[in-house]
Amino acid sequence: MTEIESALDPILAKYHRDPTALLQILRDAQDLSGWISPEIRAAAASALAIAPTRIDSLTRFYAHLYDAPRGKYRILFSDNITDRMAGSVALMELMLKKLKLERGKLSADGLVSIDFTSCTGMCDQGPALLVNNLPATRLTARRIDEICGLIRAGAPLDQWPAEFFQVEDHIRRADLLLGAPKKRGEAIRAALALGAQGFLDELEKSNLRGRGGAGFPTALKWRSCRDAPGEKRFVVCNADEGEPGTFKDRVLLQSFAATLFEGMALAALVTGAQKGFLYLRGEYSFLRAPLEATLAEMRRENLLGATIGGAKNFDFDIDIHMGAGAYVCGEETALIESLEGKPGRPRIRPPFPVTHGYLGFPTLVNNVETFCNAAAIATIGAAAYASRGTKQSTGTKILSVSGDCQRPGLYEYPFGVTIAQVLEDCGAPDVGAVQVGGAAGNCLIPEEFGRRIAFEDQPTAGAFMVFANRRDPIEAARNFAHFFAHESCGFCTPCRVGTSLVAGMIDKIAAGHGAQYEFLDLKRLHDILRASSHCGLGQAAMLALGDMMQKFKPAFERRLITRDFEPDFDLDAALARARELAGRDDAAAHLGEDI
Repeated sequence: MTEIESALDPILAKYHRDPTALLQILRDAQDLSGWISPEIRAAAASALAIAPTRIDSLTRFYAHLYDAPRGKYRILFSDNITDRMAGSVALMELMLKKLKLERGKLSADGLVSIDFTSCTGMCDQGPALLVNNLPATRLTARRIDEICGLIRAGAPLDQWPAEFFQVEDHIRRADLLLGAPKKRGEAIRAALALGAQGFLDELEKSNLRGRGGAGFPTALKWRSCRDAPGEKRFVVCNADEGEPGTFKDRVLLQSFAATLFEGMALAALVTGAQKGFLYLRGEYSFLRAPLEATLAEMRRENLLGATIGGAKNFDFDIDIHMGAGAYVCGEETALIESLEGKPGRPRIRPPFPVTHGYLGFPTLVNNVETFCNAAAIATIGAAAYASRGTKQSTGTKILSVSGDCQRPGLYEYPFGVTIAQVLEDCGAPDVGAVQVGGAAGNCLIPEEFGRRIAFEDQPTAGAFMVFANRRDPIEAARNFAHFFAHESCGFCTPCRVGTSLVAGMIDKIAAGHGAQYEFLDLKRLHDILRASSHCGLGQAAMLALGDMMQKFKPAFERRLITRDFEPDFDLDAALARARELAGRDDAAAHLGEDI
């Protein structure tokens, strides 16, 4: 047995040499040398009896898997628009200059590499970066200088100042979920007293709707999974919180994990599932150890495992499955593909996961906030829960507020709160726009600040990004366009090609070379992407941009040239080297303007 095979063996044993755990195996194996080396690739493929190309497909798909060395220190700056507004680009350039590096290139000594990642989920305490998947928050020029010194000295991360890695909850307004005292096991005991059907009835009376943004009735989803034919059922928590500007799940996972796990156990009680998965985004890997500790405590307290709460035939446990940097895995079928050890490309629907999900069995997928709400309903009852919010949007909504405000953080309100009220509470007096729902959401301007956060008015998964009047809407549009171009899974042509075209056109307009041609073509691409993309990523890729083009039309038009079109490619400039070699620079050696 080679040295690599010996090192890989305990990792394979941990996952029972199961090819469906390939992503987890590769994540752990990567820690051996910092990348998926050819030796690791060959040894893993041989041990799992799979084609090496299966490993290649994952390393190409997931941003946090590497098929080339990235160094002892892998630095990823958050490229979210709120981090950019806080100065992340200048800080990254400062670090590159101090360490004499190029972005995305490994240093000559193999020590460090520096690049962007889409969003770290630290929007309330940015600028932020990840160093070997650990978040460093509240970056300043001084802190960058200190980090560079630690890197040059080769200091292990556990010797870096603890304050670098401090992640605050920043709960600014609490209500049902964030403010009520929680007694571990209370929700499970209450649900057991009602029985599986009794609690499902209570869930239906509460009118709880999924908090991922779409607002599907939760009781209907749980009942559909329970009633679907199949010998096994699974409960999956979608904690792949990748939407730019969203960080509420981070806080729920960090400080309310037991409530989440109880909510998942309630779903198991109703559906009959015996196995659950928490799909945790790769950027939140620092939360894994405390989450595992909470799971272990709940097993000891008989709140997970066999005969939960002393109830016969109530056996349920939860495993944590790590993502690896793929926004599209927030889509439930893409998430299930990833759970099965494959690239996270969305499936064709129907069938839906409630009937054909993980390994083909009925699978219930809800997000973190939804499961926490289910636990709250078990504790306080449907009537008390439904008394909050509006008739169509009962309960509360947690908003992740960031950007140009004095008090970024989490704000929990009963549904129906106005945009204006949130802005007043977070300290944002000079606002030009609010992006509700992240890069895939809607851009609202001051005359719309009377609108309400509710499924019947302005739905949102939770992102609430504030832009002061001084901000350039085109820079926000560029950031969102490049985000979707980067995060497209590449499965369907409209999204793969369309998002890239959109990013290029926005760049051209921002640089002052765009014409009416590009402006009109962006509107055409908007329609194509919405109508033709395979999944919600492509369908929503231009929602924010479409809003911005309509509501900030003068800002876009000021950047447009007067001509109808300007080519992206300067053919005459491209021939400069040929003229130099030929010793020609006369008029005949140049292309005319009519070419």
